Amino acid sequence: MTAETATHADAESTKHDETLEAGSGQDAVDTATVESTSDVNDDEATDAARDDAAADADDVDSEDADDDADEEDEEERLVEEGEIAGDYLEQLLDVLDFDGDIDLDVDGDRAIVSIDGGDDLTKLVGRKGEVLDALQELTRLAVQQATGDRSRLMLDIARWRADRRERLARLGREVAERVLESGEREQLDPMTPFERKIVHDAVAAVDGVMSESEGAEPKRRVVVIKN
Repeated sequence: MTAETATHADAESTKHDETLEAGSGQDAVDTATVESTSDVNDDEATDAARDDAAADADDVDSEDADDDADEEDEEERLVEEGEIAGDYLEQLLDVLDFDGDIDLDVDGDRAIVSIDGGDDLTKLVGRKGEVLDALQELTRLAVQQATGDRSRLMLDIARWRADRRERLARLGREVAERVLESGEREQLDPMTPFERKIVHDAVAAVDGVMSESEGAEPKRRVVVIKN
């Protein structure tokens, strides 16, 4: 090989090495760019996830706040029902010249109005609560006329309903225990839907028995049977 040929070969080799180095440098730049883009995308994904989580938390907080507001509105509505009913019943007592203390309360989704403390109040209950039921319906109508909404308020006079609730709950437990021991079904006297629910709840608390309603209103009754 001549000196000129060797020199030419060295030049070509040097140019080839420079090309490789340039390509390697470009690859490094491209790799760094990809890694940088990936990091940016990861950061954006993380930020998006945080935003989604924050949005979900805001939605939950908003739903909780809405639920609380709805509950407050419902309670205020029931309190208003009780106050309207109390005014109506107070006027009724004045007309009848009956004494009685009116107590207002809220129980679940009902306004509760109770009249107590008067000697003549049993006359407003009647036989088996017929007069009380009629007064309750009149009071509901008075509330509906004032608010425009149908009322489900419960009226009690001289603790008749409260005592009735206790008696029916006791009756339900006693019948359930008898049926559990004897295995024979028992049928109770006809009751109102409210009274039947009290008995059903009492029977449900005794394992091994169940209750169901049979018949048509107003003679629908509770039947207790063994499971």
